[in-house]
Amino acid sequence: MPIGRLHHLIVDCADPVIEARFWSAVLGDPVTYADEDFVVVSANATTSGVAFQRAPRLPAPTWPEPGMPQQMHLDVMVDDLEAAGTAVLALGGRALGGDHVYADPAGHPFCLIKRPGWAPPVQGGPGQADAAKGQPDAGEGDGSD
Repeated sequence: MPIGRLHHLIVDCADPVIEARFWSAVLGDPVTYADEDFVVVSANATTSGVAFQRAPRLPAPTWPEPGMPQQMHLDVMVDDLEAAGTAVLALGGRALGGDHVYADPAGHPFCLIKRPGWAPPVQGGPGQADAAKGQPDAGEGDGSD
């Protein structure tokens, strides 16, 4: 029997508004709560999601360089890796090298992974038409976990 249920993944960052805008656009979920120090992105106001909390002196991760570890990372499933990568860069993300590894505006690494065959298509994302060509591989990720 579980002790609890995940409410939000909280990500420390220098500017929660910038981070929330970026992740809202990447995930297609709205900002459901915001004040100057804490912003939530979730499907709606009663659903768990990702939250961003102001931490003004937090050093940005330098991963894959060893100076400052990645701290955490998200795997984001997409239908078309190339189209999603282009969209992430247009939103202010940056490529970190490796197999579809990017950083958000605050420097947090994340991976784009091809949608596993068991998952339904990502709705309305870049490369949605590509999903009609056939089911993607059932792979879990890129191994950077």
